[in-house]
Amino acid sequence: MMRFEDAAQACGIITILRGVTLDEVTDIGDALYEAGIRVVEVPLNSPEPFRSIAALAARFHGRMVVGAGTVLDVESVDRVKSAGGQITVSPDCAPHVISRAVERGLLPLPGVFTPTEAFAALRAGARHLKLFPAEAASPVTVKAWKAVLPSHASLYAVGGVTPSNMKAWADAGCAGFGIGSNIYKPGSSADDVGRAARSFVAAWNELKGD
Repeated sequence: MMRFEDAAQACGIITILRGVTLDEVTDIGDALYEAGIRVVEVPLNSPEPFRSIAALAARFHGRMVVGAGTVLDVESVDRVKSAGGQITVSPDCAPHVISRAVERGLLPLPGVFTPTEAFAALRAGARHLKLFPAEAASPVTVKAWKAVLPSHASLYAVGGVTPSNMKAWADAGCAGFGIGSNIYKPGSSADDVGRAARSFVAAWNELKGD
């Protein structure tokens, strides 16, 4: 399987497919992969999310990291593992959910909004943190956090990130970004998704000097 760290190094954009349906998910995945996206999450409040995760995991095995979003309990962690997912992304910091993901060999990305939550997540075994909702914070927040977080901890801004403001977040210390409706929303065609994804990947490549 592709490691999350390798995928994020290639492109630090996690695409959030909230509301994606099983009949479209592999076509959407193809469009994302062709655009340069290497990490995808299917939130568990989407239709048939575990079947969609399994379909993506099978199609992109070794080429893309696939997992679940809106993971709120340990039972969901177990089902993500069974579906072939590799990551569990959450909107909150729940230490028992984080530790269960680690136990099952999954990589957790818990949602945090305060230093207290960030350090609680790290103590539970997380190494990657999701600043959510990022639009309610700022790059100044990230810069302050990076001064106190351990060097191995990486921070992903989720919510309100666009190609035009990505640089400010990256300059403050964000390792990557979670992008939802600015790339995919229910009703989007694969062409729409590919076009939007390419604009984000181009901005990422510009940040990295590629």
